Amino acid sequence: MAKKILIIGAVALGTKAATRCKRLNPDTEITLIDQGQFISYGGCGMPFYISSEVDNINALRATSANVVRDPKFFTTVKEIDCVKIRTKAIEINRQEKYVLTENMDTGEKEKLFYDDLVLGMGSRAILPNIKGMNLGNVTTIAGLEDAEKIRKHCESGMKHMAIIGASFTAIEIAVGLAEIWNIPCTLIKRSPRMLPNLVSSTISDMIKNDLREAGIKVISEEDILEFVGDENGNVCEVVTSKHRVKADHVVLAMGVKANSELAEQAGLKCNPKCGVCVNEYLQTSDPHIYAGGDLIAIKNLITEKEMHLPMGSLANRQGRIIGTNIAGGNPQTGMETFPGVVGTWCMKMHKGTVAGTGLNEDMAKKAGFDVMSINMEQLDKAHFYPEKNMMSLEVVVEKKTRRILGMQGYCADGMAVKARIDSMAMMLQFGKPTLHELSIAEVSYSPPLASAMDVFNTAGNVADNIVTGLGEFIKPEEFDKLFAERETNNYIFIDTRAGQAPLEIQKRYPDYWFNIPLETFSERIDTIPQDKNIAFICNSGTRAYECLLKFKKHGRHAVNSSGGMQAMKKRGKKY
Repeated sequence: MAKKILIIGAVALGTKAATRCKRLNPDTEITLIDQGQFISYGGCGMPFYISSEVDNINALRATSANVVRDPKFFTTVKEIDCVKIRTKAIEINRQEKYVLTENMDTGEKEKLFYDDLVLGMGSRAILPNIKGMNLGNVTTIAGLEDAEKIRKHCESGMKHMAIIGASFTAIEIAVGLAEIWNIPCTLIKRSPRMLPNLVSSTISDMIKNDLREAGIKVISEEDILEFVGDENGNVCEVVTSKHRVKADHVVLAMGVKANSELAEQAGLKCNPKCGVCVNEYLQTSDPHIYAGGDLIAIKNLITEKEMHLPMGSLANRQGRIIGTNIAGGNPQTGMETFPGVVGTWCMKMHKGTVAGTGLNEDMAKKAGFDVMSINMEQLDKAHFYPEKNMMSLEVVVEKKTRRILGMQGYCADGMAVKARIDSMAMMLQFGKPTLHELSIAEVSYSPPLASAMDVFNTAGNVADNIVTGLGEFIKPEEFDKLFAERETNNYIFIDTRAGQAPLEIQKRYPDYWFNIPLETFSERIDTIPQDKNIAFICNSGTRAYECLLKFKKHGRHAVNSSGGMQAMKKRGKKY
């Protein structure tokens, strides 16, 4: 008798598991069910359909050969035995090995029996409990229907959108509306920082400035109190703890929560914060039930603790693993494993792309590590090549062991910063990389694509200098504070750049800002006042570091602003 496989959820993980299993073991009898109307679509592409960068919504449902992945596609092309849409799973009976389902249109109930069950129910939007939630044009971005509704409102004359939350999806929608539809957009969030669990305050400032330059307003550290409606029952205003924001469309993007209730009711082990618990084979506490994607708690390979990481790319990779295992394993290697994640991500914005992997400084400290976070700036390509961009990289390193725990970056060239972050992700996923290993990591080189001393390697070198204690470096926001308090902290600021730019700043602040280029620093070192605190700055931090070493050799003490004026510029700071 053919083995019966039942899969609940058919957006990413479920369809991948089904097709992989069928390829390995064509004799399996596979049933796919999903409570939605649409299956197997690229949910992460919805912001780009809303923006109109993706013109047709069916493109999100289609293969690379432009064939729409509907139920008929899976039953005829992929030979999946049965695909049921608009079908909700309401109970799992583990003893008799069936799932009770309900047709959402007719109310008809049916028992579907299984030998192995796959749970891929994903996640749902976190919703606030406030007045006005039922007003028209207050939506989530949970599925294609939501994306279609928002796009149609853009086309019919939306005047102002408010987005509650600052998730990847929230930011991507805001950027699209501002860039392409020219619709004013306000992001409203509780945290003072952007992506606080993923980036430092330095890169957070770069994200804020990028959004600001796109014309997007960001309101931070405020609670949503209510949504106000107009005479037609549509939202017209958002009331926060400090503001009243006009908005004829509101998108709720405050994050997601795993749809783990069905699993909990079935007695499967769950993490209340992260989702359904699984082992390395992606089996739940019942070995005949597998789970993956947004639904599960997954092991963080750095902290060795469970986390929730809702990403379409992760669901697809896990779907293949599950498909292999329910088919009986890989013909060569047997049951396949998914050991865990390090948390790798990227996001296209207005002028740049931000990306990261592993832990940021705050999350590393929460996990119990004694860390430093070191930011730096360098060109992404050879300095003599005409087309190039300054890349920001930040390395999170454990002080005592010099072990790297994470890396984040921002650059105008999205592919360039993604390549460096992906390189670090591989190092974190399959080892415990150190600063020395980052410094000597072998990466490809050609002037149109990279520097001979790649920015990836240089990030290790800069971090090594700081951890070793070759000089005292301060972060850009610390330099801001020193400069803001210059009238009381006895600091003067020495700009070691050549050219006109530092002279212009010196004119504005003649008592505090002085220009001593690196080329003349040694001969002018004695002109630097002995009774002042000294802070060095240059374009990227390199020239100032050279001057810092010369200064140190003369028995003097100073600090250097890491990332230099480039980091200041990206953060929107002007002097």
